[in-house]
Amino acid sequence: MIIGIGSDLIDIRRVSRTLERYGERFTQRVFTEVERAKSDRRAERAASYAKRFAAKEACAKALGTGISRGVFWREMGVVNLPGGKPTMQLTGGAAAMLTAMVPDGMQARIHLTITDDYPLAQAFVIIEAVPQT
Repeated sequence: MIIGIGSDLIDIRRVSRTLERYGERFTQRVFTEVERAKSDRRAERAASYAKRFAAKEACAKALGTGISRGVFWREMGVVNLPGGKPTMQLTGGAAAMLTAMVPDGMQARIHLTITDDYPLAQAFVIIEAVPQT
Protein backbone atom coordinates (compact mmCIF):
# COMPACT_ATOMS: atom_id res chain seq x y z
CA MET A 1 0.00 0.00 0.00
CA ILE A 2 1.31 3.45 -0.89
CA ILE A 3 1.51 5.68 2.18
CA GLY A 4 3.44 8.60 0.73
CA ILE A 5 4.38 10.11 -2.61
CA GLY A 6 6.48 13.14 -3.47
CA SER A 7 8.17 14.75 -6.46
CA ASP A 8 10.50 17.64 -7.06
CA LEU A 9 12.00 19.46 -10.02
CA ILE A 10 15.02 21.76 -9.69
CA ASP A 11 17.14 23.89 -12.00
CA ILE A 12 20.73 22.57 -12.04
CA ARG A 13 21.99 26.11 -12.73
CA ARG A 14 20.56 27.22 -9.38
CA VAL A 15 22.48 24.46 -7.58
CA SER A 16 25.61 25.35 -9.55
CA ARG A 17 25.36 29.00 -8.43
CA THR A 18 24.80 27.90 -4.82
CA LEU A 19 27.87 25.63 -4.98
CA GLU A 20 29.95 28.51 -6.37
CA ARG A 21 28.72 30.96 -3.74
CA TYR A 22 28.63 28.80 -0.60
CA GLY A 23 30.73 25.74 -1.46
CA GLU A 24 31.29 23.42 1.48
CA ARG A 25 29.05 25.49 3.73
CA PHE A 26 26.13 24.40 1.53
CA THR A 27 27.21 20.81 0.95
CA GLN A 28 28.03 20.18 4.63
CA ARG A 29 24.68 21.58 5.76
CA VAL A 30 22.46 19.73 3.28
CA PHE A 31 24.15 16.49 2.16
CA THR A 32 25.34 13.34 3.91
CA GLU A 33 28.96 12.24 3.76
CA VAL A 34 28.04 9.49 1.28
CA GLU A 35 26.26 11.98 -0.99
CA ARG A 36 29.16 14.44 -0.89
CA ALA A 37 31.71 11.73 -1.70
CA LYS A 38 29.67 10.48 -4.66
CA SER A 39 28.79 13.93 -6.05
CA ASP A 40 32.30 15.36 -5.67
CA ARG A 41 33.65 12.52 -7.88
CA ARG A 42 31.25 13.30 -10.73
CA ALA A 43 32.21 15.26 -13.83
CA GLU A 44 28.74 16.87 -13.67
CA ARG A 45 29.03 17.75 -9.98
CA ALA A 46 26.19 20.31 -9.91
CA ALA A 47 23.79 17.89 -11.64
CA SER A 48 24.65 15.17 -9.13
CA TYR A 49 24.00 17.48 -6.20
CA ALA A 50 20.80 18.76 -7.85
CA LYS A 51 19.40 15.24 -8.20
CA ARG A 52 20.12 14.52 -4.55
CA PHE A 53 18.58 17.83 -3.49
CA ALA A 54 15.44 17.02 -5.50
CA ALA A 55 15.33 13.56 -3.88
CA LYS A 56 15.41 15.11 -0.40
CA GLU A 57 12.58 17.51 -1.30
CA ALA A 58 10.53 14.67 -2.81
CA CYS A 59 11.15 12.49 0.24
CA ALA A 60 10.10 15.27 2.63
CA LYS A 61 6.89 15.67 0.62
CA ALA A 62 6.26 11.91 0.73
CA LEU A 63 6.73 12.03 4.51
CA GLY A 64 4.12 14.80 4.60
CA THR A 65 6.36 17.23 6.47
CA GLY A 66 8.48 19.19 4.05
CA ILE A 67 11.74 20.31 5.63
CA SER A 68 10.12 21.04 8.98
CA ARG A 69 8.46 19.37 11.96
CA GLY A 70 11.74 17.77 13.04
CA VAL A 71 12.88 16.62 9.58
CA PHE A 72 16.26 17.97 8.47
CA TRP A 73 18.23 17.83 5.21
CA ARG A 74 20.99 15.45 6.29
CA GLU A 75 18.50 13.00 7.80
CA MET A 76 17.50 12.00 4.27
CA GLY A 77 20.28 10.64 2.11
CA VAL A 78 20.40 9.05 -1.32
CA VAL A 79 22.15 5.68 -1.19
CA ASN A 80 22.48 2.94 -3.76
CA LEU A 81 21.47 -0.67 -3.22
CA PRO A 82 24.02 -3.36 -4.20
CA GLY A 83 22.65 -3.51 -7.77
CA GLY A 84 22.95 0.29 -8.10
CA LYS A 85 19.27 1.18 -7.64
CA PRO A 86 18.91 4.42 -5.66
CA THR A 87 16.84 4.64 -2.49
CA MET A 88 16.66 6.89 0.56
CA GLN A 89 18.27 6.19 3.93
CA LEU A 90 16.54 8.05 6.75
CA THR A 91 17.86 8.90 10.21
CA GLY A 92 16.79 11.09 13.13
CA GLY A 93 13.48 12.91 12.82
CA ALA A 94 12.94 11.72 9.24
CA ALA A 95 13.23 8.09 10.35
CA ALA A 96 10.90 8.76 13.28
CA MET A 97 8.31 10.33 10.95
CA LEU A 98 8.57 7.33 8.63
CA THR A 99 8.08 4.91 11.53
CA ALA A 100 5.03 6.85 12.74
CA MET A 101 3.31 6.65 9.36
CA VAL A 102 3.75 2.89 8.85
CA PRO A 103 0.77 0.79 10.00
CA ASP A 104 1.31 -1.93 12.61
CA GLY A 105 2.57 -5.21 11.17
CA MET A 106 4.03 -3.44 8.13
CA GLN A 107 7.46 -2.15 7.16
CA ALA A 108 8.37 0.76 4.92
CA ARG A 109 9.96 0.45 1.53
CA ILE A 110 11.15 3.65 -0.17
CA HIS A 111 11.25 3.78 -3.95
CA LEU A 112 13.27 6.55 -5.59
CA THR A 113 13.94 7.56 -9.15
CA ILE A 114 16.21 10.48 -10.04
CA THR A 115 17.10 11.93 -13.41
CA ASP A 116 18.55 15.00 -15.03
CA ASP A 117 18.35 16.61 -18.44
CA TYR A 118 20.18 19.91 -18.31
CA PRO A 119 19.07 22.36 -17.05
CA LEU A 120 16.66 20.32 -14.90
CA ALA A 121 16.95 17.55 -12.32
CA GLN A 122 13.96 15.60 -11.06
CA ALA A 123 13.12 13.06 -8.37
CA PHE A 124 10.10 10.96 -7.43
CA VAL A 125 9.71 9.16 -4.11
CA ILE A 126 7.06 6.57 -3.24
CA ILE A 127 6.84 5.22 0.29
CA GLU A 128 5.19 1.83 0.39
CA ALA A 129 4.05 -0.16 3.42
CA VAL A 130 4.53 -3.91 2.95
CA PRO A 131 3.89 -6.81 5.35
CA GLN A 132 6.79 -7.47 7.71
CA THR A 133 8.84 -10.53 6.79
